[in-house]
Amino acid sequence: MKNIILVFFSLLSINIIAQEINISKSLKGFDKYMSDVLTDWNEPGAGVAIIHNGELVFVKGYGYRDYGNKLPVTKNTLFQIASNTKLFTTIAAGMLVEKGILNWDKPITESVPELQFYNDFLNSNVTLRDMLGHKTGISRHDMIWFQSDFSRKELFERIKYLEPSIPLRQDFIYNNLMYTAVGYSIELRTGKTWEEYVKENIFTPLEMNNTVFSIAEMQKSSDHGIPYNEIRDTTLLYKIPLKEDGAGVGPAGAIITSLDDLSHWVIALMKDGKYKNKEIIPASIINETLKPGIAFRNSELEEKGYKEKLNSTYGMAREIEVYKGNVLTKHGGAMPGFHSQVIILPYDDIGIITFSIGDHGASLGNTIIAYNLVDRLLGLKQTDWNGRLLADHLKRKEMGKKARAQVGFDNVKGTSPTHNINDYLGTYVKEVYGEFIIGKENDSLYFNFRRTILPLQHYHYNRFDTPNDEILGKWSINFSVSPQGEISTAVISIDEGQVTFNKKTDESLSSPEILNLYTGTYEYAGSEFEIKIKDNKLTMLGTTDEVLIPYKKHIFKVEKFDDMQIEFTEKNNKISGMKYKAPSGIFECKKIK
Repeated sequence: MKNIILVFFSLLSINIIAQEINISKSLKGFDKYMSDVLTDWNEPGAGVAIIHNGELVFVKGYGYRDYGNKLPVTKNTLFQIASNTKLFTTIAAGMLVEKGILNWDKPITESVPELQFYNDFLNSNVTLRDMLGHKTGISRHDMIWFQSDFSRKELFERIKYLEPSIPLRQDFIYNNLMYTAVGYSIELRTGKTWEEYVKENIFTPLEMNNTVFSIAEMQKSSDHGIPYNEIRDTTLLYKIPLKEDGAGVGPAGAIITSLDDLSHWVIALMKDGKYKNKEIIPASIINETLKPGIAFRNSELEEKGYKEKLNSTYGMAREIEVYKGNVLTKHGGAMPGFHSQVIILPYDDIGIITFSIGDHGASLGNTIIAYNLVDRLLGLKQTDWNGRLLADHLKRKEMGKKARAQVGFDNVKGTSPTHNINDYLGTYVKEVYGEFIIGKENDSLYFNFRRTILPLQHYHYNRFDTPNDEILGKWSINFSVSPQGEISTAVISIDEGQVTFNKKTDESLSSPEILNLYTGTYEYAGSEFEIKIKDNKLTMLGTTDEVLIPYKKHIFKVEKFDDMQIEFTEKNNKISGMKYKAPSGIFECKKIK
């Protein structure tokens, strides 16, 4: 009985706290605070919304949505919310769980057999909860999708190439491609695209009428954000291009919305899925997103002695933490030039949305403003988040400038490329990442990867570097020479490690018609073996099959042994035999049928 009474009074006290929040009193001096932090961070613009008792009780823009034209941020200004999209995808998947189409905790391949992972263990064990909780052990590999033209289906099919970095469920590794795969799984099981399903089941019933999925749709509005960043090592602001990076990877970060529209979503999350007294989202789905999956270290406490944020865990598209003794849920979002944060204090009936423009001020949107509002609304002593993070930002800025001044530290002077410049030209391919081109203009090489086109300068030996571009970054490419003395591969550091791209041969050499010319039975010193097309590749069958890679007309390389080649011989316009060329000699075989 005593415990019941304690629980009752605890719940009563929570309700009283929620009712006693005075928004006007809590936000006294907040406008001045916003003016100061925007100035401190040289931030073009920001927006704030507060939800309480099921209503949008405060919404205001600060600064400019378009710095160049001095257009103000409003409650209807469209912002890319990036990874705050992920909870929409999680809820959409949860709706299919409710219908028995998907399952949180059974292997997802049981519901979506089209999805294949790197190995049989993952195929038999990875669940929907693992994918949405970033527990698969598979690293991000963001350069697979970033600025690529890969469709969602093509990204989905590339999951099978991603080798885990750590064992399943051992630790938290953020992965946008897992959300892409879940989004495409929704399409496979419903016949509707992820966009169609989310719009029909979430946007429309929540009256999120101005929310869209693409830059093209966003630009149709007269009220949308324009991203500006600081020119590196200065305080000058410049307009950066809007990038349509959300098409294929949309379920991880494509949604573009306003403070007003997004408040409808937050209201539903806070009201057990109800909006205007109508259930839009089953409460059971919302509860599933809050179940702890992976626990985080108290790194701020351990590294800096900060005690405000403790015992954070990640559920599905939501982080749950204890802030100064109060439970809150949160998730941030970041796209070039846009940053967002959504915080909900479920036991205090408070929701907070913050938007900001400018990558240099990312901390403003995802931490400083949001946590200052939490302090104010809960009547807590205000932590100087601005002072802490601004000091770190200025230090990093100075250290970055110092680091860039030391570029070229490992340059070996007086070296030359091994080959003529024309020998480096061509298309280089890695199946999971796609292709890049090495071209030539005015006797100099250039690098062309998706929307990144930069000149290449010889660094040393067979290494060529691009300039360190303000937007496109710096790329270093190291070319390799085959045993036959030709430029054959290019190695680039991408994502989590070095990636080797192979120089592409004439595609016609891989056509089924051409490959079929070489199939048949061959004989060497009384022993017979077959060459067939297997998995669309010419293959020499044996105890261990040898895949043959097209190289030149009638010439193939052995996939496992770069120093070995197969050259087919021709007589009377027909393949009559083959020569197996190895460092130890040339072994001639006759085609017998």
